[in-house]
Amino acid sequence: MSELLQHLFKVTISTVFDVMPIVLIIFGFQWLVIRRPIPHLKNVVTGFVYVLLGLAFFLVGLEEALFPLGELMAKQLTDPAFIHGVEHVAGTLHWHDYKWVYLFAAAIGFATTVAEPALIAVAIKAQDVSGGVISVWGLRIAVAIGVALGIALGTFRIVTGTPLHYYIICGYILVIIQTAYAPRSIIALAYDSGGVTTSTVTVPLVTALGLGLAGTVPGRSVLIDGFGLIAFASLFPMLTVMGYAQLSRRRAAKNHVQQDDTGG
Repeated sequence: MSELLQHLFKVTISTVFDVMPIVLIIFGFQWLVIRRPIPHLKNVVTGFVYVLLGLAFFLVGLEEALFPLGELMAKQLTDPAFIHGVEHVAGTLHWHDYKWVYLFAAAIGFATTVAEPALIAVAIKAQDVSGGVISVWGLRIAVAIGVALGIALGTFRIVTGTPLHYYIICGYILVIIQTAYAPRSIIALAYDSGGVTTSTVTVPLVTALGLGLAGTVPGRSVLIDGFGLIAFASLFPMLTVMGYAQLSRRRAAKNHVQQDDTGG
């Protein structure tokens, strides 16, 4: 317990130095450029203290729980004894033997994205400015499906050892093509959705999963193959959000035609 408290104290001090440039920039611009006092200074200072404590606890939680958990799950799911039910020679495994890895990757990608605070904030703002046309849950589910598909495909890439850039190039070609057909009002939001989902909840677990998977699959390099899952998590939500908007527009047009036919 004492070691954990000492570690928490060290991380808190480190976090203070990491956040200090942000504080200097905000207060410096307020006092030196804008030349006005900061309103509700007490609340602002209290908020910064909460941020520092939250970041410190979060970083310790990553090191003590999320990273080890992700690596442990990857190790267990790729264990030949688990895959075949008996001790097996790891070198004889094929990409289709890792179906539980793909399923777990999709599930963890979906679950972490739904719980992502940054995505919730963006979804609420999107609903407000769109007058309810874009629903909070509709956007969250669309992004979560994209992340689930991306992480599953990313784990397939790690298992097979195929080059990352092939997937990314093909993915962005699809994004460009879909952009030409998607409603203009959703394009910018779709692009942003790929960024907001790779935040505090998703990144730690997905990174740990990738590193753990690359460290347990025979012939894979942790440095070369372990990273790259976050790129998939950023890419595929753009496709699914634009697809969600296209389906919504098509459904609205269909309902409008049905109403006209009924009225006629």
